[in-house]
Amino acid sequence: MRSSTTMNISRTKFVIAFVFSAFVFMFVSNALFGTDARVFPQPPESFLGTPPSVAWKSAGYTLLLPIKAVLVGPMLFTGTFLREDPPPPFVALVFAFYWTILALCIYYILRKLKLVTYLKAS
Repeated sequence: MRSSTTMNISRTKFVIAFVFSAFVFMFVSNALFGTDARVFPQPPESFLGTPPSVAWKSAGYTLLLPIKAVLVGPMLFTGTFLREDPPPPFVALVFAFYWTILALCIYYILRKLKLVTYLKAS
């Protein structure tokens, strides 16, 4: 009998759900708190976005900044490589690759904490 506090999900489904959720989070946060509704902001705007001047937007931006810093943090250290307007699919692929590694690390930690039971991909 399994504990009701564990989540039964395969590693593949977890990674797909995580990467999809990361893209949705980036789009929604940029649409609400950024200058335009895009997954990734246009150069020269930072991937973290720019602090808005409206009070409620500023509060929301401040609350979501730690999550966004984890999702795009390592990409900030690529210098101007990703900011020089590379082809859009390339930027999305780089972020998807990083988010896949991040999702696998989170899945491994959750499995070690016994919050996720391992299932083979079906």
